[in-house]
Amino acid sequence: MTDSAGTPPPADPDGPAGVGEPGGEPGGRSRKRHWLRWTAIGCSVVVLAAAATGWWLYRKLDANITTDTSAEAELRRYEKERPSPGALGAQNILMIGSDTRAGSGNRKYGRDKGTQRSDTTILLHLSAGRSSATAMSVPRDLMVRIPSCRKPDGTRTREQFAQFNWAYEFGGTACTIRTLEKLTGIRIDHHMVVDFRGFKKMVDAVDGVEVCLKEPVNDPDAHLKLPAGRHTLRGEQALGFVRARKSLGNGSDTERMDRQQQFLGALVNKVQSNGVLLNPTKLYPVLDAATKALTTDPGLDSLRDLYDLARSMRSVPTEKVQFLTVPRRPYTYDANRDELVQPAADELFRRLREDRPVEVAPDDESDSGRYEPATPEPEPTPTFSGRNAAEGVCS
Repeated sequence: MTDSAGTPPPADPDGPAGVGEPGGEPGGRSRKRHWLRWTAIGCSVVVLAAAATGWWLYRKLDANITTDTSAEAELRRYEKERPSPGALGAQNILMIGSDTRAGSGNRKYGRDKGTQRSDTTILLHLSAGRSSATAMSVPRDLMVRIPSCRKPDGTRTREQFAQFNWAYEFGGTACTIRTLEKLTGIRIDHHMVVDFRGFKKMVDAVDGVEVCLKEPVNDPDAHLKLPAGRHTLRGEQALGFVRARKSLGNGSDTERMDRQQQFLGALVNKVQSNGVLLNPTKLYPVLDAATKALTTDPGLDSLRDLYDLARSMRSVPTEKVQFLTVPRRPYTYDANRDELVQPAADELFRRLREDRPVEVAPDDESDSGRYEPATPEPEPTPTFSGRNAAEGVCS
């Protein structure tokens, strides 16, 4: 159609655009392609930004971890005397809580005298099928045979019979590993060291851990003052709770280790029950705190290594995350020190070496801990004094 002058009328913007335009497409299709093009560009930008952010976060967390190469080098010198690797798929990880006062945030716990000892030592055994995890505490005052170790200045100590935590002061992680391997016959596959500041940050990252106190506590040395009752402890208070000796219970290291096991069990329970491992928003603060706190061997010094370890533990039922202390009693010649109780200790070491199950049950009657020998039934399982993570601190 044309007007009186013979000129075609303009296209109707609300009609099929392009009609009357040579080679043109219907307007709806053109607009759709235009919208799809910008949508694709927008999605690409979002994906690239997310990938860049994810990579930055990964690199940041990965760089947080401190690698201990000196311990690995020292252990290689003694490879021939070390125990053989354990069952295929099982892992033994030594976790050391250092009482060093060096570093930011640690000096308030005492003067830094240039020495450090292992305030807490736990051997974590992960079964081959990840059906269980057993954390065995080693008393710092346990009397053991410490081998000759190389000190940081290059000199060597003599072999001697002394309390266990001296090994860390003498020769650091390598000396502690060699001492424990000689004591138990268990091959240590990996190790982790965390200091006071790192522990506090990890507890804060999960918004604290709940504990129950039967009596009020006032312990200036542990920086802990709390009324009786139920509390959610964070940072400073959490550290005081696991370190206190003089104001909680009978003041013994036995009760302190028991309290540490309860607290760690409650921490594990909270991480699993709150879905932290499956929620990136909750997981990142935990990973950031954990990686900053850790010094590990080269086999665990990357975020991928730690993630694989955490992922493998997700399948362990909380009630099968068990805590116990090596069977011991007051040392014959010094009641302030400990010695192993046999044959219970050797039986426990053998079970862990061979990746065989152990059972734990609470025992409030004896510092030496309960040990029930296995019955003559097929594949019997002995029971040791301990608890599992499902119990928590307020059970």
